[in-house]
Amino acid sequence: MSKRLYIQDVATRDGFQIEATFVPTADKIALIDGLSHTGLAKIEVTSFTSPKAIPNLRDAEEVMRGIQRVPGVEYTVLVPNVKGCERALSCEVDEINLVMSASNTHGLANLRMTPEQSLAQFAEIIEVTRGSGVFINASLSTTFGCPFEGEVPEARVHELTERLLEIGVQGVTLCDTTGMADPAHVERICREALQRWPEAVFTAHFHNTRGMGLANALAALNAGIDRFDASLGGLGGCPYAPGASGNICTEDLVHMFQRMGLDTGVNLDALLDAAATLPGLIGHDVPGAILKAGKADRRYPKPKWMQEAGL
Repeated sequence: MSKRLYIQDVATRDGFQIEATFVPTADKIALIDGLSHTGLAKIEVTSFTSPKAIPNLRDAEEVMRGIQRVPGVEYTVLVPNVKGCERALSCEVDEINLVMSASNTHGLANLRMTPEQSLAQFAEIIEVTRGSGVFINASLSTTFGCPFEGEVPEARVHELTERLLEIGVQGVTLCDTTGMADPAHVERICREALQRWPEAVFTAHFHNTRGMGLANALAALNAGIDRFDASLGGLGGCPYAPGASGNICTEDLVHMFQRMGLDTGVNLDALLDAAATLPGLIGHDVPGAILKAGKADRRYPKPKWMQEAGL
């Protein structure tokens, strides 16, 4: 496990989109610029969705054009349709992320589309990107379970992955959008995907809804996954997953991997500095554990009575 791990932050899209308050454009840009210097491999900047659908990200163009791009960092955006794709291309994004669900009910609830309808729309979007050099990624929600239908058959996950790659998708994110995954299930799905499609770029995306987020990340790592989505401060969540909490926390994930001696390329102290700004931006505390407790190598002074006794 000496290979480099790639940490990809989604807070300014996945996190900010469901907050109760609008984070000002200048503050978004400042946060992204700070994250760009932490060693993250990728930042999901925003979503080119209708401002009526997601008012918190109504400033997508301004943010994308306002950030300072750092060499070696990939800047990706979520695109829901052809119009959103055209807007994104005009901002010279590095990657377009498409989102669909592996289950019919979640797809209809979240996107108002079945998986088959999503695939048809993706084909149209990919056609628009031809010749642009933009990387195309697809996030497959409910890979590990649907809150409405329950278990999503593994054969269905593999079928949809195959179809995504056939239409021109280059990377697939296996998403536990609803926090239903367990480590054994994660390792099985991820290992099979890597074995079947060694040419594709796979990412793991976990939510911590039931407290298994980091355990699932370890299972994905054991299967061979080297790219991980996470959200600064643990922000995020799915509005169509009852009881859902946020994504796994970026700084917690980096801390865990680094304690294991793995190379993330991330400056954890700089990442924690960025996370510390979140409560002021969104108006409430964040779930991240390391921000509260400090890194595991943090040391405290002995109790006063021990010091006085020379112990």
